[in-house]
Amino acid sequence: MGKLSFVVFIFCVLISLKEENAETRKGLPTFTLYSFDSNSTAVDLVSSHKPLEYDFYHHTCPQAEKIIRSRVRRLYEIRSDVPPSLLRLVFHDCFIEGCDASVLLDSIDGVDSEKESPPNETLKGFDIIEIIKSDLEEACPGVVSCADILVLAARESVVLAGGPFYPLETGRRDGELSFSELATYELPSPQDNLPSTIASFASRGFDERETVSLLGAHSVGKVHCKFIANRLYNFDGTGEPDPTLDTDFLNHLRSRCNNSHITLGSSPSLSPSSVDDSPSPSSVDDSTFSTSSIREAEVEMDSEERGSNFGTLYYRNLLQARGILYVDQQLTAGEETETWVRAYASDTSLFRKDFALAMRKLSNLGVLTAPMGQVRISCSKVA
Repeated sequence: MGKLSFVVFIFCVLISLKEENAETRKGLPTFTLYSFDSNSTAVDLVSSHKPLEYDFYHHTCPQAEKIIRSRVRRLYEIRSDVPPSLLRLVFHDCFIEGCDASVLLDSIDGVDSEKESPPNETLKGFDIIEIIKSDLEEACPGVVSCADILVLAARESVVLAGGPFYPLETGRRDGELSFSELATYELPSPQDNLPSTIASFASRGFDERETVSLLGAHSVGKVHCKFIANRLYNFDGTGEPDPTLDTDFLNHLRSRCNNSHITLGSSPSLSPSSVDDSPSPSSVDDSTFSTSSIREAEVEMDSEERGSNFGTLYYRNLLQARGILYVDQQLTAGEETETWVRAYASDTSLFRKDFALAMRKLSNLGVLTAPMGQVRISCSKVA
């Protein structure tokens, strides 16, 4: 009888614990995302709103991802700079208050938008997103958010550039605010030293390994000579070139960037693709896309082996003191960051895996989900 009582007691305890755990689970958030305080420190923001999902538009717009993929590929056939333009655009969006398509908004009522901030003055690709949005509005009006379009189009750009495919959940909503001041002061610069770069990315939740892998996107695109002129001719005001540059590579860059023909301007922000070479047609018809435009002197980020070895060549060049941007070369100035530079230079599969994970993490920063935010009809205007 005593044994039976003991068994009944244990059974009751187990039932009680199960019910308590169930109640606890009911109170847990369904999704965790990153937000940022006024000092740009990454903090966990608990949200009970609807989580992102794989194939979120399965019922409401089943062809959404196919439409995005098809349009990006068609535009790429017309203009090869589509990948770096979209890569840079998604970075600039997600780095400031998360992936809410706020970078796409126009200024209104005298209030500057993010796209008007100095680091974003050279951003391109807005027209590409509007073209895709027009396609989706025709197929599924008012359904697919600009925030989802941007991250999915950027993923397709990575694939077209020779990078890895990475899975993305969808269901993002568009923000209703733009953050010009934050974009002005919080986007990292290509002139930053290593500690500044590490701190900037850490404020968004990226460790040194992830930072090094993300910057591998500098494998594609072009950089205007005015943004590296100081490294070539007047580093730190010394009147001499950056001593960390390989001599032969310095001469190569100087041959492309003649000091007498460089127009100095504001520095671009640091993004996974510091490119500024895309015309911006006013129409959303891809037939108007043209490769003709007046261009300043510029340098290919992958000038030695265009279109191949996404990432690998970039890291190998850094080990040979052939980094084009100062911030890139600085990755070899720290013990841990140099370790990852060497790892990625020798192991392409490791880089592709890490880059895919980092891009997925970037694409999930600070997202808005229902009932927050909205789905814009035009990506440049609040609905």
